[in-house]
Amino acid sequence: MLEIGIIRNQKERVVEGYHKRNLPETAIQELDVIISLDDERKSVQTSLDATLAESNALSKEIGDLFKAGKANEVAEKKEKVAALKEMTKELETKHKEIKDRIEEKLLSLPNVPHSSVPKGKTPEENEVFKAWDKSFPSLHADALPHWELAEKYDLFSLSLGVQLTGSGFPVYKGKGAKLQRALISFFLDEATNAGFQEIIPPLLVNRHSARGTGQLPDKEGQMYYCEKDDLYLIPTAEVPVTNLYREAVVPVESLPIKMTGYTPCFRREAGSYGADVKGLNRVHQFDKVEIVVIEHPDKSYDTLMSMVQHVEGLLEKLELPYRILRLCGGDMGFNSALTFDFEVFSAAQQKWLEVSSVSNFESFQANRMTLRYKDTDGKNKLAHTLNGSALALARIVASLLENNQTTDGIVIPEVLRRYTGFDKI
Repeated sequence: MLEIGIIRNQKERVVEGYHKRNLPETAIQELDVIISLDDERKSVQTSLDATLAESNALSKEIGDLFKAGKANEVAEKKEKVAALKEMTKELETKHKEIKDRIEEKLLSLPNVPHSSVPKGKTPEENEVFKAWDKSFPSLHADALPHWELAEKYDLFSLSLGVQLTGSGFPVYKGKGAKLQRALISFFLDEATNAGFQEIIPPLLVNRHSARGTGQLPDKEGQMYYCEKDDLYLIPTAEVPVTNLYREAVVPVESLPIKMTGYTPCFRREAGSYGADVKGLNRVHQFDKVEIVVIEHPDKSYDTLMSMVQHVEGLLEKLELPYRILRLCGGDMGFNSALTFDFEVFSAAQQKWLEVSSVSNFESFQANRMTLRYKDTDGKNKLAHTLNGSALALARIVASLLENNQTTDGIVIPEVLRRYTGFDKI
């Protein structure tokens, strides 16, 4: 959620950023409505403060009059205090109504893109931040896509998932399950070795948590909802892990706070059909290791680049061809100020598959969560939050199977062999 101060003092930057996001003018005009409402809120607050001050002064006078035995004057003052209390209630109600209206409007506005975010409306207009400049895997003539490899070697089944749950819920088996577990362990070990504290969070969150990281109200339709308990299945570990610090004030010396967590992730992905979502390309449940950082505002972009380098290192060790994209304004997430996407090349499908997003949200999530740090001057200030997939497994598995297939099996990358216990499927 944008800070009112940013809208007031940096309105030109906000408008320019919203144009990058291709927001309609009606949405941009809401900025003026919010400023006007905030002016009204301030005016009501001033009247409220004055009314409370007058009421408190009169109450003190009443005490003094009682001591002096001036009963007639006491009655008169009490009438005035009663009237002021009624006025106070009315002003408090009005103040809350205006504040709620401001918050409702703020919750509907996305984050302001960083100055480096390119203009654009579609994924095709994303900027290639780092291109793959090495050779691509050369597959044999009878190479198969990962869903056929899975059937051939009995690694996972989508049809069994349909039988148990529905489409988009794979069942991993045998060496396919072992490969999945090996990747999770590898990613977690790499994250903890890089200084991230491992967290095992709940897989269900309440509305406050989903709202805090920006899933509500923006992505409510993409989340699985347990109506009876008013809980949501998490779309990513980012939600519970970041919310560990909701309404917290952390000492500045504790920054950065670096956390990692493995969880299954659940996404409805409504409208996902066709060849582009075949196999593991897009599923409703998948495993992912997430990295989350709470950082000082002055250091958050340096931290973002270190997180990008961490994810890059994972793909290098897995020997997967990859490229890094800087997302354009029209393709960025609601919460993000700057996002880098990682894509790996799927040799059998001859296409790039997104496997990670690494983002800086600046103070956007922290403002929703009231996540602050106590600075050296003693003041509480909003922290910056960042997160990244390190990594999402489904498409990593798809790429590993396709890119490493040979005529007599699938070669396991060397870095995973101590986790799998085998070097070939």
